[in-house]
Amino acid sequence: MARGGGRRYDTVDGLLLLNKPPGMTSNRALQAVRRLLNAKKAGHTGSLDPSATGMLPLCFGEATKVCAYLLDADKTYRVTARLGTATSTGDADGGETIATADVPDLSSEDWNEILHGFLGESMQIPPMYSALKKDGQRLYVLARQGQTVEREPRPIRIDQIQLLEAAGRRLVFRVTCSKGTYVRTLVEDIALQAGTVAHTARLHRESVAGFRSEDMVDLATVEAQAEEDRDALVAGLLPPDEALAGMDAVEVDATEGAKFSGGQALRVADESKIGLVRVYQAGRRFLGVGELSGDGMLAPRRVFQLQEKTP
Repeated sequence: MARGGGRRYDTVDGLLLLNKPPGMTSNRALQAVRRLLNAKKAGHTGSLDPSATGMLPLCFGEATKVCAYLLDADKTYRVTARLGTATSTGDADGGETIATADVPDLSSEDWNEILHGFLGESMQIPPMYSALKKDGQRLYVLARQGQTVEREPRPIRIDQIQLLEAAGRRLVFRVTCSKGTYVRTLVEDIALQAGTVAHTARLHRESVAGFRSEDMVDLATVEAQAEEDRDALVAGLLPPDEALAGMDAVEVDATEGAKFSGGQALRVADESKIGLVRVYQAGRRFLGVGELSGDGMLAPRRVFQLQEKTP
């Protein structure tokens, strides 16, 4: 125990890709894993609704510095929509039925044509049941008070959308989309194009920033591993730089690495790259995120102080 009777936490650095179970908030899932790891610092990226399941990247220690980059990452979802019924929340999680409509008898080709019409960039109006703020108030708080306020459309991008099943009132598709995309609203808009209404019955996030669904771990598995060998569980966490695999990499020598870690800009030989890059010291020691300008100057943007792992 720490002085004063408080809990003594450990320094834990790394990422865990949790397959969030249904009926649990993202923060509750984070705190549950944090206790199992006894981690001093923790954060998650991209909240999932309590009823949703799937990939929730949990960041611990120095890895919390990649949270902002993961929030900006593209995400892939498997979506199950219930056609013919619209709810106040846009999903099946406690929302009241606000509209019903007949469901047209459409072929797979018809559905594919409708879905593909949503590819590319567009403007989307966020739902009232969201965590966005209007005049300092969360929209979902206003919605629960029976209020509806004007919301500004926001730019979104749909990169891929694939029909998986269309049978009666059940529509299942997979979508890869940009940050800020509300899948519940997308489902409603798709139904409108089909001449009916709908709500999201099930939502499962399959990937974030290129992480694979097979790399996810269930909470029950984490609990079992923590009880059996917590040190091995901690050692098996993903390194923070795996969340940044989409960035180019730059390697510097020990002298340059010390300057970078101290917050100094430095000149590098590679002038072909521009923008954010992963920075490594010789031996593939990850130092952080830097920004390259066209003249070959590398400026630190996020410096990481990772502990050297003993073999």
